[in-house]
Amino acid sequence: MGRINKSIIFACLVLFSISFTFAVQPFGAETLNVVSSTSSPVTPAASAEAQAGNVTELNIFGVSVTQTWQGYFGNVSGTLQLADSSDNIMYNWSLADPEGEVYASRLSSVNWENIQCFNWSENGTWLESDFGISPGDVDGVNETFSYDNLHDLFFTNQHQFNEGECMSTYIYDNSSSSVDNHFEEVLLWDGTDVVFTSLLEEQSVNGFDGKDHDFEMLVLEDGHETDVDVTTYYFYVELQ
Repeated sequence: MGRINKSIIFACLVLFSISFTFAVQPFGAETLNVVSSTSSPVTPAASAEAQAGNVTELNIFGVSVTQTWQGYFGNVSGTLQLADSSDNIMYNWSLADPEGEVYASRLSSVNWENIQCFNWSENGTWLESDFGISPGDVDGVNETFSYDNLHDLFFTNQHQFNEGECMSTYIYDNSSSSVDNHFEEVLLWDGTDVVFTSLLEEQSVNGFDGKDHDFEMLVLEDGHETDVDVTTYYFYVELQ
């Protein structure tokens, strides 16, 4: 699948919780518990009667599952800590409602020193091709993320990303629509691959399912045509 080994998972939503420790650069999530994984139910078929000699006009509406995206959502807990290189902890502070970001990448080792906004002009064609996305697909990358959504200012590895600097989107909350400042997701790039970045909700926000979540996130996944492999994503966190 191009530069990175690819895989597939049926478009589904995965609910999980994360706990971890803090550093200046993002740390890998210490624990990641998959609570549930579901997909859209299959709709029963509608019917129409056929009678010999008739011609019948039909207006049909249907729903299909995306073959391009996987959804993640959940809650985050963790600690800020002061420790040495052997992880001997001098002191720590529990975070019940942390601020920061959750990151997902196909890379098991992200180059955080080179982190930057994803550049659609330079890497968009490669990224969509790598996930089997055709230019006319309505659920493509630039149909989902854009520069029109003004994500909040945030920091990654002490690099400041100003408001609206990167391509971003608002994942649906309980209003079944995109709402400014709710579940913001940003596309970053480390020089090798895209890094999906979810800005944690600082206050209680009800998600797409009507429940309180700290984050919601979309990640790319190639489920087109005969592709039945699965993609492994590595999760990182940066808290304050």
